[in-house]
Amino acid sequence: MKSAAELEKNLMSINRRSYPAYKDLRGSYQFQGYQLNIDHVQGDPFASPSKLSIQVKKIQARFPEEYYKEEHRRIALQDYLTRQFGKAVSKFIFQAKGSGKSGLIGISRCGQEVLDRTAFEIKDGDLLVRFEVGFPANGRTINAFELRKILFEYLPEIADRSLYYKNLNQQEVKKCIELAEDQHYIRRELTKRRLIAFVANGSILPRESGVSQKPMKGAIAFEAPESMEVEMELPHRGKIKGMGIPEGITLIVGGGYHGKSTLLKALEQGIYNHVAGDGREYVITSDTAMKIRAEDGRCVSHINISPFINDLPNKKDTVNFSTEDASGSTSQAANVVEAVQSGAKCLLIDEDTCATNFMVRDELMQAVVSGEQEPITPFTLQAGNLYQKQGISIILVAGSSGSYFYIADHVLQMDNYRTYDITEKVKTVIGEKSETGEKKVPVDVDVLFDKDHHRSLKAGKMEKKRDQVKIKQFGKDSFSIGRENVDLKYVEQILDAEQTTALAYCLKNLLEEMERKEQDVDLCVEKLWSQIKKQGLASLCKGSYVSVAMAQIRKQDIYACLNRYRGFIV
Repeated sequence: MKSAAELEKNLMSINRRSYPAYKDLRGSYQFQGYQLNIDHVQGDPFASPSKLSIQVKKIQARFPEEYYKEEHRRIALQDYLTRQFGKAVSKFIFQAKGSGKSGLIGISRCGQEVLDRTAFEIKDGDLLVRFEVGFPANGRTINAFELRKILFEYLPEIADRSLYYKNLNQQEVKKCIELAEDQHYIRRELTKRRLIAFVANGSILPRESGVSQKPMKGAIAFEAPESMEVEMELPHRGKIKGMGIPEGITLIVGGGYHGKSTLLKALEQGIYNHVAGDGREYVITSDTAMKIRAEDGRCVSHINISPFINDLPNKKDTVNFSTEDASGSTSQAANVVEAVQSGAKCLLIDEDTCATNFMVRDELMQAVVSGEQEPITPFTLQAGNLYQKQGISIILVAGSSGSYFYIADHVLQMDNYRTYDITEKVKTVIGEKSETGEKKVPVDVDVLFDKDHHRSLKAGKMEKKRDQVKIKQFGKDSFSIGRENVDLKYVEQILDAEQTTALAYCLKNLLEEMERKEQDVDLCVEKLWSQIKKQGLASLCKGSYVSVAMAQIRKQDIYACLNRYRGFIV
Protein backbone atom coordinates (compact mmCIF):
# COMPACT_ATOMS: atom_id res chain seq x y z
CA MET A 1 0.00 0.00 0.00
CA LYS A 2 1.25 3.48 -0.87
CA SER A 3 1.37 6.45 1.47
CA ALA A 4 -0.68 9.63 1.30
CA ALA A 5 2.53 11.49 0.43
CA GLU A 6 3.03 9.27 -2.63
CA LEU A 7 -0.53 9.96 -3.73
CA GLU A 8 0.04 13.69 -3.47
CA LYS A 9 3.29 13.44 -5.42
CA ASN A 10 1.69 11.34 -8.17
CA LEU A 11 -1.29 13.67 -8.33
CA MET A 12 0.77 16.81 -8.77
CA SER A 13 2.90 15.10 -11.43
CA ILE A 14 -0.13 14.74 -13.73
CA ASN A 15 -1.42 18.30 -13.34
CA ARG A 16 -2.63 19.78 -16.66
CA ARG A 17 -2.30 16.46 -18.44
CA SER A 18 -5.14 14.89 -20.41
CA TYR A 19 -7.98 13.68 -18.16
CA PRO A 20 -7.38 9.90 -18.65
CA ALA A 21 -4.07 10.28 -16.76
CA TYR A 22 -6.17 10.37 -13.58
CA LYS A 23 -6.48 6.58 -13.97
CA ASP A 24 -2.86 6.27 -12.80
CA LEU A 25 -4.09 7.17 -9.30
CA ARG A 26 -6.10 3.98 -8.84
CA GLY A 27 -5.03 2.07 -5.75
CA SER A 28 -4.95 2.22 -1.96
CA TYR A 29 -3.28 4.88 0.19
CA GLN A 30 -2.68 5.12 3.92
CA PHE A 31 -3.81 8.37 5.51
CA GLN A 32 -3.69 9.21 9.20
CA GLY A 33 -6.49 7.18 10.77
CA TYR A 34 -7.86 5.58 7.61
CA GLN A 35 -7.12 3.96 4.26
CA LEU A 36 -8.32 5.71 1.09
CA ASN A 37 -9.11 3.54 -1.93
CA ILE A 38 -9.52 4.98 -5.41
CA ASP A 39 -11.52 2.11 -6.86
CA HIS A 40 -12.61 3.48 -10.24
CA VAL A 41 -11.73 6.65 -12.13
CA GLN A 42 -14.24 8.28 -14.47
CA GLY A 43 -13.33 8.56 -18.15
CA ASP A 44 -13.96 12.30 -18.44
CA PRO A 45 -15.30 15.12 -16.23
CA PHE A 46 -18.82 14.75 -17.63
CA ALA A 47 -19.05 10.99 -17.00
CA SER A 48 -20.38 9.23 -13.91
CA PRO A 49 -18.16 10.29 -10.97
CA SER A 50 -15.18 8.30 -9.73
CA LYS A 51 -15.74 5.63 -7.06
CA LEU A 52 -13.81 5.95 -3.81
CA SER A 53 -13.93 4.24 -0.43
CA ILE A 54 -12.53 4.81 3.03
CA GLN A 55 -11.65 2.02 5.45
CA VAL A 56 -11.27 2.60 9.18
CA LYS A 57 -9.96 -0.18 11.40
CA LYS A 58 -11.91 -1.25 14.49
CA ILE A 59 -9.14 -0.08 16.81
CA GLN A 60 -9.44 3.44 15.39
CA ALA A 61 -13.22 3.67 14.92
CA ARG A 62 -13.79 2.24 18.43
CA PHE A 63 -17.54 1.61 18.27
CA PRO A 64 -18.91 -0.59 21.08
CA GLU A 65 -19.07 -4.20 19.90
CA GLU A 66 -22.69 -4.61 21.03
CA TYR A 67 -23.71 -1.93 18.51
CA TYR A 68 -22.92 -4.10 15.49
CA LYS A 69 -22.73 -7.74 16.56
CA GLU A 70 -26.34 -8.45 15.54
CA GLU A 71 -27.73 -7.69 12.09
CA HIS A 72 -30.53 -5.31 13.09
CA ARG A 73 -28.15 -3.23 15.23
CA ARG A 74 -25.46 -3.22 12.56
CA ILE A 75 -27.88 -1.98 9.90
CA ALA A 76 -29.12 0.77 12.21
CA LEU A 77 -25.56 1.90 12.96
CA GLN A 78 -24.58 1.81 9.28
CA ASP A 79 -27.64 3.89 8.42
CA TYR A 80 -26.80 6.43 11.12
CA LEU A 81 -23.18 6.74 9.98
CA THR A 82 -24.22 7.06 6.33
CA ARG A 83 -26.41 10.01 7.30
CA GLN A 84 -23.59 11.55 9.35
CA PHE A 85 -21.14 11.15 6.47
CA GLY A 86 -23.72 12.77 4.16
CA LYS A 87 -24.13 15.73 6.53
CA ALA A 88 -20.37 16.20 6.69
CA VAL A 89 -20.11 15.99 2.88
CA SER A 90 -22.78 18.66 2.31
CA LYS A 91 -20.38 21.42 3.41
CA PHE A 92 -17.89 20.56 0.66
CA ILE A 93 -19.98 19.66 -2.41
CA PHE A 94 -18.68 21.53 -5.47
CA GLN A 95 -16.26 23.57 -3.34
CA ALA A 96 -13.55 22.28 -5.64
CA LYS A 97 -14.11 23.96 -9.00
CA GLY A 98 -13.95 22.79 -12.59
CA SER A 99 -15.96 21.59 -15.56
CA GLY A 100 -18.61 18.88 -15.69
CA LYS A 101 -19.01 17.06 -12.38
CA SER A 102 -15.81 18.49 -10.93
CA GLY A 103 -16.02 18.85 -7.16
CA LEU A 104 -19.00 16.57 -6.65
CA ILE A 105 -18.82 14.47 -3.48
CA GLY A 106 -21.77 12.12 -3.11
CA ILE A 107 -23.03 9.30 -0.91
CA SER A 108 -26.39 7.56 -0.58
CA ARG A 109 -29.20 9.92 0.39
CA CYS A 110 -31.16 8.01 3.01
CA GLY A 111 -34.91 8.47 3.25
CA GLN A 112 -37.22 7.79 6.19
CA GLU A 113 -36.54 4.05 5.99
CA VAL A 114 -33.56 2.34 7.62
CA LEU A 115 -32.02 0.15 4.92
CA ASP A 116 -28.89 -1.94 4.59
CA ARG A 117 -26.80 -0.26 1.86
CA THR A 118 -23.57 -0.92 0.00
CA ALA A 119 -22.62 2.68 0.84
CA PHE A 120 -21.60 1.60 4.32
CA GLU A 121 -20.43 -1.72 5.72
CA ILE A 122 -19.33 -2.73 9.20
CA LYS A 123 -17.53 -6.05 9.48
CA ASP A 124 -16.02 -7.16 12.78
CA GLY A 125 -15.86 -3.51 13.84
CA ASP A 126 -14.01 -2.31 10.72
CA LEU A 127 -15.78 0.42 8.74
CA LEU A 128 -16.00 0.74 4.96
CA VAL A 129 -17.75 3.72 3.39
CA ARG A 130 -18.22 3.98 -0.39
CA PHE A 131 -18.87 7.29 -2.12
CA GLU A 132 -18.38 9.21 -5.37
CA VAL A 133 -16.10 12.10 -6.26
CA GLY A 134 -16.07 14.16 -9.43
CA PHE A 135 -12.36 14.54 -10.22
CA PRO A 136 -11.80 18.22 -11.16
CA ALA A 137 -10.80 19.37 -14.63
CA ASN A 138 -10.50 22.52 -16.68
CA GLY A 139 -12.23 21.45 -19.86
CA ARG A 140 -10.76 17.97 -20.20
CA THR A 141 -7.45 18.83 -18.59
CA ILE A 142 -6.56 17.63 -15.09
CA ASN A 143 -6.79 20.19 -12.29
CA ALA A 144 -4.64 18.50 -9.65
CA PHE A 145 -4.76 21.41 -7.20
CA GLU A 146 -8.55 21.17 -6.87
CA LEU A 147 -8.47 17.38 -6.40
CA ARG A 148 -5.77 17.85 -3.77
CA LYS A 149 -8.24 20.00 -1.83
CA ILE A 150 -10.77 17.16 -1.89
CA LEU A 151 -8.38 14.35 -1.00
CA PHE A 152 -6.16 16.15 1.52
CA GLU A 153 -8.43 18.80 3.07
CA TYR A 154 -12.10 17.89 2.65
CA LEU A 155 -12.06 14.10 3.05
CA PRO A 156 -9.94 14.09 6.25
CA GLU A 157 -12.40 16.52 7.86
CA ILE A 158 -15.43 14.53 6.62
CA ALA A 159 -13.95 11.30 8.00
CA ASP A 160 -13.06 12.94 11.30
CA ARG A 161 -16.61 14.22 11.77
CA SER A 162 -18.45 11.03 10.90
CA LEU A 163 -16.38 7.84 11.24
CA TYR A 164 -14.98 7.90 14.78
CA TYR A 165 -17.13 7.10 17.79
CA LYS A 166 -15.34 9.62 20.02
CA ASN A 167 -16.34 12.50 17.70
CA LEU A 168 -20.04 11.63 17.44
CA ASN A 169 -22.99 12.39 19.69
CA GLN A 170 -22.75 9.12 21.62
CA GLN A 171 -26.16 9.51 23.25
CA GLU A 172 -27.71 9.92 19.79
CA VAL A 173 -25.92 6.79 18.55
CA LYS A 174 -27.19 4.86 21.56
CA LYS A 175 -30.80 5.97 20.97
CA CYS A 176 -30.53 4.88 17.33
CA ILE A 177 -29.44 1.39 18.39
CA GLU A 178 -32.12 1.18 21.08
CA LEU A 179 -34.86 2.09 18.60
CA ALA A 180 -33.63 -0.69 16.29
CA GLU A 181 -33.73 -3.12 19.23
CA ASP A 182 -37.31 -2.15 20.05
CA GLN A 183 -38.41 -2.49 16.42
CA HIS A 184 -36.75 -5.89 16.17
CA TYR A 185 -38.53 -6.98 19.35
CA ILE A 186 -41.93 -6.05 17.88
CA ARG A 187 -41.16 -8.04 14.70
CA ARG A 188 -40.43 -11.13 16.77
CA GLU A 189 -43.59 -10.57 18.82
CA LEU A 190 -45.73 -10.54 15.67
CA THR A 191 -44.84 -14.17 15.03
CA LYS A 192 -45.24 -15.22 18.66
CA ARG A 193 -48.66 -13.57 18.96
CA ARG A 194 -49.88 -14.61 15.49
CA LEU A 195 -50.19 -11.00 14.38
CA ILE A 196 -49.46 -9.70 10.89
CA ALA A 197 -49.04 -6.06 11.89
CA PHE A 198 -48.79 -3.68 14.83
CA VAL A 199 -49.62 0.04 14.82
CA ALA A 200 -48.61 1.86 18.00
CA ASN A 201 -50.88 4.39 19.64
CA GLY A 202 -49.64 7.90 18.88
CA SER A 203 -48.27 6.97 15.45
CA ILE A 204 -48.56 9.63 12.75
CA LEU A 205 -49.61 7.87 9.55
CA PRO A 206 -50.37 10.67 7.01
CA ARG A 207 -47.40 11.98 5.04
CA GLU A 208 -46.52 15.59 4.33
CA SER A 209 -47.30 15.41 0.61
CA GLY A 210 -47.25 13.16 -2.44
CA VAL A 211 -43.53 13.87 -2.89
CA SER A 212 -42.47 13.84 0.77
CA GLN A 213 -42.39 10.93 3.19
CA LYS A 214 -42.02 13.20 6.22
CA PRO A 215 -44.92 13.21 8.72
CA MET A 216 -47.82 15.58 8.13
CA LYS A 217 -47.91 18.43 10.62
CA GLY A 218 -51.08 18.58 12.70
CA ALA A 219 -52.20 15.08 11.69
CA ILE A 220 -54.45 13.07 14.00
CA ALA A 221 -52.42 10.53 15.96
CA PHE A 222 -53.43 6.89 15.64
CA GLU A 223 -55.39 5.26 18.46
CA ALA A 224 -56.20 1.55 18.51
CA PRO A 225 -59.78 0.38 19.00
CA GLU A 226 -60.02 -1.03 22.51
CA SER A 227 -61.01 -4.50 21.32
CA MET A 228 -57.82 -4.84 19.22
CA GLU A 229 -55.40 -3.12 21.56
CA VAL A 230 -52.34 -5.11 22.58
CA GLU A 231 -49.53 -4.23 24.95
CA MET A 232 -45.84 -4.99 24.57
CA GLU A 233 -42.91 -4.48 26.91
CA LEU A 234 -40.09 -3.18 24.71
CA PRO A 235 -36.46 -3.62 25.84
CA HIS A 236 -35.75 0.13 25.96
CA ARG A 237 -38.93 2.17 25.57
CA GLY A 238 -40.85 -0.05 27.98
CA LYS A 239 -44.60 -0.53 27.75
CA ILE A 240 -46.25 0.36 24.47
CA LYS A 241 -49.83 -0.12 23.34
CA GLY A 242 -51.29 -0.25 19.88
CA MET A 243 -53.45 -2.14 17.44
CA GLY A 244 -52.46 -5.72 16.75
CA ILE A 245 -53.92 -7.04 13.48
CA PRO A 246 -54.38 -10.81 13.84
CA GLU A 247 -53.67 -13.35 11.14
CA GLY A 248 -56.67 -13.93 8.89
CA ILE A 249 -58.70 -11.62 6.66
CA THR A 250 -59.02 -8.02 7.82
CA LEU A 251 -61.30 -5.60 6.00
CA ILE A 252 -60.80 -1.82 6.27
CA VAL A 253 -63.89 0.21 5.33
CA GLY A 254 -65.11 3.78 5.69
CA GLY A 255 -66.05 6.86 3.73
CA GLY A 256 -63.82 8.47 1.14
CA TYR A 257 -60.92 10.57 2.51
CA HIS A 258 -61.30 9.14 6.02
CA GLY A 259 -57.93 7.36 6.12
CA LYS A 260 -58.42 3.82 4.76
CA SER A 261 -55.66 3.99 2.18
CA THR A 262 -53.44 5.98 4.55
CA LEU A 263 -53.57 3.13 7.06
CA LEU A 264 -52.89 0.56 4.34
CA LYS A 265 -49.97 2.62 3.00
CA ALA A 266 -48.44 2.72 6.48
CA LEU A 267 -48.86 -1.05 6.77
CA GLU A 268 -47.27 -1.74 3.37
CA GLN A 269 -44.25 0.37 4.34
CA GLY A 270 -44.15 -1.23 7.78
CA ILE A 271 -41.97 -3.96 6.29
CA TYR A 272 -39.16 -1.42 6.84
CA ASN A 273 -37.93 0.17 10.06
CA HIS A 274 -38.20 3.96 10.19
CA VAL A 275 -36.00 6.62 11.75
CA ALA A 276 -36.84 8.41 14.99
CA GLY A 277 -39.31 11.25 14.44
CA ASP A 278 -40.89 9.70 11.36
CA GLY A 279 -44.18 8.97 13.15
CA ARG A 280 -44.17 5.34 11.97
CA GLU A 281 -41.30 4.10 14.15
CA TYR A 282 -43.59 1.53 15.74
CA VAL A 283 -45.70 0.61 12.71
CA ILE A 284 -44.43 -2.90 12.02
CA THR A 285 -45.73 -5.34 9.39
CA SER A 286 -44.81 -8.94 8.62
CA ASP A 287 -41.55 -8.89 6.61
CA THR A 288 -42.99 -10.84 3.68
CA ALA A 289 -46.18 -8.79 3.17
CA MET A 290 -46.81 -7.91 -0.49
CA LYS A 291 -48.94 -5.13 -1.94
CA ILE A 292 -51.18 -6.49 -4.71
CA ARG A 293 -52.82 -4.50 -7.50
CA ALA A 294 -53.90 -4.70 -11.13
CA GLU A 295 -51.12 -3.97 -13.60
CA ASP A 296 -52.49 -3.67 -17.12
CA GLY A 297 -49.94 -4.32 -19.84
CA ARG A 298 -47.36 -6.23 -17.82
CA CYS A 299 -45.82 -9.42 -19.12
CA VAL A 300 -46.50 -12.80 -17.51
CA SER A 301 -44.31 -15.87 -18.06
CA HIS A 302 -45.49 -19.41 -17.33
CA ILE A 303 -47.70 -18.74 -14.29
CA ASN A 304 -50.59 -20.93 -13.09
CA ILE A 305 -53.51 -18.52 -12.66
CA SER A 306 -56.17 -21.24 -12.95
CA PRO A 307 -57.49 -20.81 -9.37
CA PHE A 308 -58.66 -17.36 -10.50
CA ILE A 309 -59.03 -17.55 -14.28
CA ASN A 310 -59.73 -20.56 -16.51
CA ASP A 311 -61.73 -21.66 -19.55
CA LEU A 312 -60.80 -18.60 -21.58
CA PRO A 313 -62.82 -18.31 -24.81
CA ASN A 314 -59.68 -18.48 -26.96
CA LYS A 315 -58.73 -21.76 -25.20
CA LYS A 316 -55.57 -20.11 -23.88
CA ASP A 317 -53.86 -22.20 -21.21
CA THR A 318 -54.18 -20.65 -17.73
CA VAL A 319 -52.31 -23.46 -15.95
CA ASN A 320 -49.15 -22.32 -17.75
CA PHE A 321 -50.17 -18.78 -18.63
CA SER A 322 -47.99 -16.36 -20.59
CA THR A 323 -48.75 -13.01 -22.19
CA GLU A 324 -46.95 -9.86 -23.26
CA ASP A 325 -49.95 -7.65 -22.47
CA ALA A 326 -51.94 -8.76 -19.42
CA SER A 327 -55.38 -7.33 -18.74
CA GLY A 328 -56.36 -5.90 -15.38
CA SER A 329 -57.77 -9.21 -14.13
CA THR A 330 -55.04 -11.50 -15.51
CA SER A 331 -52.31 -9.17 -14.23
CA GLN A 332 -53.81 -9.11 -10.75
CA ALA A 333 -54.25 -12.88 -10.77
CA ALA A 334 -50.59 -13.24 -11.74
CA ASN A 335 -49.55 -10.77 -9.03
CA VAL A 336 -51.39 -12.79 -6.37
CA VAL A 337 -49.94 -16.11 -7.54
CA GLU A 338 -46.40 -14.75 -7.85
CA ALA A 339 -46.60 -13.20 -4.38
CA VAL A 340 -47.72 -16.38 -2.62
CA GLN A 341 -45.18 -18.46 -4.53
CA SER A 342 -42.42 -16.04 -3.47
CA GLY A 343 -43.21 -16.80 0.17
CA ALA A 344 -45.48 -13.86 1.05
CA LYS A 345 -47.60 -14.64 4.11
CA CYS A 346 -49.73 -11.50 3.88
CA LEU A 347 -51.38 -9.74 0.91
CA LEU A 348 -52.20 -6.02 1.11
CA ILE A 349 -54.94 -4.92 -1.28
CA ASP A 350 -56.60 -1.57 -1.96
CA GLU A 351 -59.83 -1.84 -3.93
CA ASP A 352 -59.02 1.47 -5.67
CA THR A 353 -56.13 -0.12 -7.60
CA CYS A 354 -57.78 -3.46 -8.34
CA ALA A 355 -59.58 -4.95 -11.33
CA THR A 356 -63.20 -4.95 -10.18
CA ASN A 357 -64.15 -8.08 -12.14
CA PHE A 358 -61.26 -9.93 -10.51
CA MET A 359 -62.33 -8.98 -6.99
CA VAL A 360 -66.09 -9.55 -6.88
CA ARG A 361 -69.26 -10.46 -8.84
CA ASP A 362 -72.56 -9.32 -7.37
CA GLU A 363 -75.80 -11.30 -7.45
CA LEU A 364 -77.34 -9.41 -10.36
CA MET A 365 -74.28 -9.94 -12.54
CA GLN A 366 -74.28 -13.64 -11.66
CA ALA A 367 -77.94 -13.84 -12.67
CA VAL A 368 -77.33 -12.14 -16.02
CA VAL A 369 -73.96 -13.74 -16.88
CA SER A 370 -73.87 -17.33 -15.65
CA GLY A 371 -70.83 -18.94 -14.11
CA GLU A 372 -70.32 -21.09 -17.20
CA GLN A 373 -69.87 -17.91 -19.27
CA GLU A 374 -67.46 -16.23 -16.85
CA PRO A 375 -63.82 -17.44 -16.78
CA ILE A 376 -62.96 -15.40 -13.68
CA THR A 377 -63.34 -16.83 -10.19
CA PRO A 378 -63.73 -13.74 -7.97
CA PHE A 379 -61.06 -13.17 -5.35
CA THR A 380 -63.78 -13.15 -2.69
CA LEU A 381 -64.31 -16.87 -3.33
CA GLN A 382 -60.62 -17.77 -2.99
CA ALA A 383 -59.50 -15.39 -0.22
CA GLY A 384 -60.78 -17.63 2.57
CA ASN A 385 -59.07 -20.65 1.03
CA LEU A 386 -55.74 -18.81 0.87
CA TYR A 387 -55.83 -18.28 4.62
CA GLN A 388 -57.55 -21.45 5.80
CA LYS A 389 -55.50 -23.81 3.62
CA GLN A 390 -52.20 -21.99 3.26
CA GLY A 391 -52.07 -19.49 6.14
CA ILE A 392 -51.87 -16.44 3.89
CA SER A 393 -53.46 -13.43 5.58
CA ILE A 394 -55.14 -10.58 3.71
CA ILE A 395 -55.68 -6.92 4.59
CA LEU A 396 -58.18 -5.39 2.19
CA VAL A 397 -59.37 -1.80 1.83
CA ALA A 398 -62.87 -1.61 0.35
CA GLY A 399 -65.74 0.81 0.05
CA SER A 400 -67.96 -0.30 -2.79
CA SER A 401 -69.24 -3.82 -2.15
CA GLY A 402 -70.72 -5.61 0.85
CA SER A 403 -69.55 -8.98 -0.49
CA TYR A 404 -66.24 -8.52 1.31
CA PHE A 405 -68.00 -8.59 4.70
CA TYR A 406 -68.79 -12.29 4.27
CA ILE A 407 -65.13 -13.28 4.06
CA ALA A 408 -63.71 -10.98 6.76
CA ASP A 409 -62.53 -12.20 10.16
CA HIS A 410 -62.12 -8.61 11.37
CA VAL A 411 -63.62 -5.37 10.08
CA LEU A 412 -62.14 -1.95 10.83
CA GLN A 413 -63.90 1.31 10.03
CA MET A 414 -61.96 4.52 9.47
CA ASP A 415 -63.85 7.66 10.46
CA ASN A 416 -61.97 10.97 10.29
CA TYR A 417 -58.64 9.13 10.68
CA ARG A 418 -59.90 7.31 13.77
CA THR A 419 -60.13 3.53 13.79
CA TYR A 420 -63.10 1.53 15.04
CA ASP A 421 -63.59 -2.23 15.29
CA ILE A 422 -67.04 -2.92 13.80
CA THR A 423 -66.65 -6.70 13.47
CA GLU A 424 -69.57 -7.51 15.78
CA LYS A 425 -71.79 -4.94 14.10
CA VAL A 426 -71.06 -6.49 10.70
CA LYS A 427 -71.74 -10.00 12.03
CA THR A 428 -75.11 -8.81 13.31
CA VAL A 429 -76.01 -7.23 9.96
CA ILE A 430 -74.94 -10.14 7.76
CA GLY A 431 -76.47 -12.59 10.22
CA GLU A 432 -79.83 -11.30 9.06
CA LYS A 433 -78.88 -11.68 5.41
CA SER A 434 -77.34 -14.51 3.49
CA GLU A 435 -74.94 -14.24 0.60
CA THR A 436 -76.40 -15.85 -2.49
CA GLY A 437 -74.82 -16.89 -5.75
CA GLU A 438 -71.84 -19.00 -6.68
CA LYS A 439 -69.68 -20.36 -3.89
CA LYS A 440 -67.94 -23.30 -5.52
CA VAL A 441 -64.45 -22.68 -6.89
CA PRO A 442 -63.50 -24.57 -10.07
CA VAL A 443 -59.78 -24.88 -9.14
CA ASP A 444 -58.45 -25.13 -5.59
CA VAL A 445 -55.65 -22.79 -4.47
CA ASP A 446 -53.68 -25.83 -3.30
CA VAL A 447 -52.44 -26.29 -6.88
CA LEU A 448 -50.27 -23.21 -6.38
CA PHE A 449 -48.30 -25.03 -3.69
CA ASP A 450 -47.76 -28.32 -5.49
CA LYS A 451 -44.17 -29.24 -4.61
CA ASP A 452 -43.91 -31.45 -7.67
CA HIS A 453 -44.49 -28.47 -9.95
CA HIS A 454 -41.31 -26.61 -10.86
CA ARG A 455 -41.45 -23.41 -12.88
CA SER A 456 -38.57 -23.22 -15.32
CA LEU A 457 -37.58 -20.28 -17.49
CA LYS A 458 -35.06 -19.74 -20.24
CA ALA A 459 -33.71 -16.30 -21.10
CA GLY A 460 -32.98 -15.27 -24.64
CA LYS A 461 -29.49 -14.23 -25.67
CA MET A 462 -28.65 -10.85 -24.18
CA GLU A 463 -26.93 -8.07 -26.04
CA LYS A 464 -23.49 -7.54 -24.55
CA LYS A 465 -20.88 -4.84 -24.84
CA ARG A 466 -17.30 -5.88 -24.12
CA ASP A 467 -18.70 -9.16 -22.73
CA GLN A 468 -20.72 -7.18 -20.17
CA VAL A 469 -24.50 -6.88 -19.97
CA LYS A 470 -25.29 -3.17 -19.84
CA ILE A 471 -27.66 -1.88 -17.15
CA LYS A 472 -29.25 1.54 -17.50
CA GLN A 473 -31.46 2.84 -14.70
CA PHE A 474 -34.34 5.30 -14.96
CA GLY A 475 -34.82 6.39 -11.35
CA LYS A 476 -36.82 4.26 -8.94
CA ASP A 477 -39.41 2.92 -11.36
CA SER A 478 -37.52 1.09 -14.09
CA PHE A 479 -34.26 0.02 -15.68
CA SER A 480 -33.08 -1.60 -18.88
CA ILE A 481 -30.85 -4.63 -19.13
CA GLY A 482 -29.50 -5.29 -22.59
CA ARG A 483 -32.39 -4.18 -24.81
CA GLU A 484 -35.18 -5.13 -22.41
CA ASN A 485 -36.92 -2.63 -20.12
CA VAL A 486 -38.08 -3.80 -16.68
CA ASP A 487 -40.95 -1.73 -15.29
CA LEU A 488 -41.18 -1.77 -11.48
CA LYS A 489 -43.51 1.21 -11.18
CA TYR A 490 -46.32 -0.88 -9.68
CA VAL A 491 -44.13 -2.85 -7.30
CA GLU A 492 -45.18 -0.29 -4.73
CA GLN A 493 -43.00 -1.36 -1.82
CA ILE A 494 -39.83 -0.41 -3.69
CA LEU A 495 -39.24 3.05 -2.22
CA ASP A 496 -35.63 3.89 -3.09
CA ALA A 497 -33.81 4.06 -6.42
CA GLU A 498 -30.93 2.17 -4.79
CA GLN A 499 -33.26 -0.80 -4.27
CA THR A 500 -33.95 -0.72 -8.00
CA THR A 501 -30.20 -0.75 -8.63
CA ALA A 502 -29.87 -3.83 -6.42
CA LEU A 503 -32.70 -5.56 -8.29
CA ALA A 504 -31.07 -4.75 -11.63
CA TYR A 505 -27.88 -6.46 -10.46
CA CYS A 506 -29.92 -9.39 -9.12
CA LEU A 507 -31.59 -9.83 -12.49
CA LYS A 508 -28.25 -9.60 -14.27
CA ASN A 509 -26.90 -12.42 -12.08
CA LEU A 510 -30.02 -14.54 -12.63
CA LEU A 511 -30.03 -14.06 -16.40
CA GLU A 512 -26.41 -15.13 -16.63
CA GLU A 513 -27.58 -18.42 -15.06
CA MET A 514 -30.62 -18.72 -17.31
CA GLU A 515 -29.25 -17.54 -20.64
CA ARG A 516 -30.05 -20.09 -23.36
CA LYS A 517 -30.53 -22.82 -20.75
CA GLU A 518 -33.79 -23.58 -18.97
CA GLN A 519 -33.45 -23.22 -15.21
CA ASP A 520 -35.69 -23.83 -12.19
CA VAL A 521 -36.76 -20.35 -11.06
CA ASP A 522 -37.03 -21.16 -7.36
CA LEU A 523 -33.62 -22.81 -7.23
CA CYS A 524 -31.97 -19.85 -8.98
CA VAL A 525 -33.62 -17.26 -6.72
CA GLU A 526 -32.91 -19.24 -3.54
CA LYS A 527 -29.26 -19.61 -4.54
CA LEU A 528 -28.94 -15.87 -5.18
CA TRP A 529 -30.82 -14.98 -2.00
CA SER A 530 -28.54 -17.23 0.05
CA GLN A 531 -25.54 -15.47 -1.51
CA ILE A 532 -26.92 -12.04 -0.58
CA LYS A 533 -27.68 -13.10 3.01
CA LYS A 534 -24.19 -14.54 3.49
CA GLN A 535 -22.04 -12.11 1.50
CA GLY A 536 -24.17 -8.97 1.22
CA LEU A 537 -25.35 -6.95 -1.76
CA ALA A 538 -21.75 -6.16 -2.70
CA SER A 539 -21.37 -9.76 -3.86
CA LEU A 540 -23.69 -8.99 -6.79
CA CYS A 541 -20.97 -6.86 -8.40
CA LYS A 542 -18.45 -8.92 -10.30
CA GLY A 543 -16.43 -6.08 -11.78
CA SER A 544 -13.42 -4.22 -10.44
CA TYR A 545 -15.47 -2.14 -8.00
CA VAL A 546 -18.72 -2.35 -6.01
CA SER A 547 -21.68 -0.10 -6.79
CA VAL A 548 -21.89 2.63 -4.16
CA ALA A 549 -25.67 2.76 -4.55
CA MET A 550 -27.49 -0.48 -3.73
CA ALA A 551 -30.02 -0.84 -0.94
CA GLN A 552 -31.79 -3.61 0.94
CA ILE A 553 -34.33 -5.75 -0.89
CA ARG A 554 -36.38 -8.85 -0.06
CA LYS A 555 -36.60 -12.20 -1.75
CA GLN A 556 -40.16 -11.24 -2.75
CA ASP A 557 -38.78 -8.18 -4.57
CA ILE A 558 -36.34 -10.33 -6.54
CA TYR A 559 -39.22 -12.51 -7.72
CA ALA A 560 -41.26 -9.40 -8.62
CA CYS A 561 -38.39 -8.06 -10.72
CA LEU A 562 -37.69 -11.38 -12.43
CA ASN A 563 -41.38 -11.82 -13.25
CA ARG A 564 -41.47 -8.47 -15.06
CA TYR A 565 -38.55 -9.22 -17.38
CA ARG A 566 -39.76 -9.59 -20.97
CA GLY A 567 -36.77 -11.44 -22.36
CA PHE A 568 -37.76 -14.99 -21.45
CA ILE A 569 -38.42 -17.44 -24.25
CA VAL A 570 -42.12 -18.35 -24.07
